[in-house]
Amino acid sequence: MQEIINIFIRSVFIDNMVFAYFLGMCSYLAVSKTVKTSIGLGAAVIFVQIITVPVNYLLLKYVMHPGALAWLGDGFKDIDLSFLSFMVFIAIIAGMVQLVEMVIEKFSPALYNSLGIFLPLIAVNCAILGGSLFMEQRDYKNIGEVLSWGLGSGVGWALAIVSLAAVREKLKYNKIPAPLRGIGITFIITGLMGIAFMSFLGIKV
Repeated sequence: MQEIINIFIRSVFIDNMVFAYFLGMCSYLAVSKTVKTSIGLGAAVIFVQIITVPVNYLLLKYVMHPGALAWLGDGFKDIDLSFLSFMVFIAIIAGMVQLVEMVIEKFSPALYNSLGIFLPLIAVNCAILGGSLFMEQRDYKNIGEVLSWGLGSGVGWALAIVSLAAVREKLKYNKIPAPLRGIGITFIITGLMGIAFMSFLGIKV
């Protein structure tokens, strides 16, 4: 249980998808204009991560790893489908994003319209794919650790975009030099937030 909690804390603060690996920056910068929209997109990313990462883990373990198909019989024990992992990961992610898009359109049309093209673009958000690739690279021992990583990576990305949106809303009431208005000041704030998150590297978990 302690290891699961440690993985969650690390994925949110230390291995943050935005500030540690700079993944998912396109939608992070484009959608972070209002807190309401950022919360909606952040929740969608968390949902997609918490479903796709464990599903991809199970597919890796029981279908794609060398010898994973041994449960089908001796004739399948030498089959290695690991070369299909990229395509399978992307297919699972695209399917889940399509489901999320339909649910948001049905129950929250206003949020669906405000997110615009960036909602279906979750399918090609490198933070989503990065969650599954890091899961494969780190070779977690069980589904609990994988679930903790998926949830933590989604929460970390959502925390980053909501924090930036809150700052950008406040900037509307400040006098910013003309050359820095818009994306310029946003880049500066993102850099400062990244430096601030580096302080979490000192946490021993």
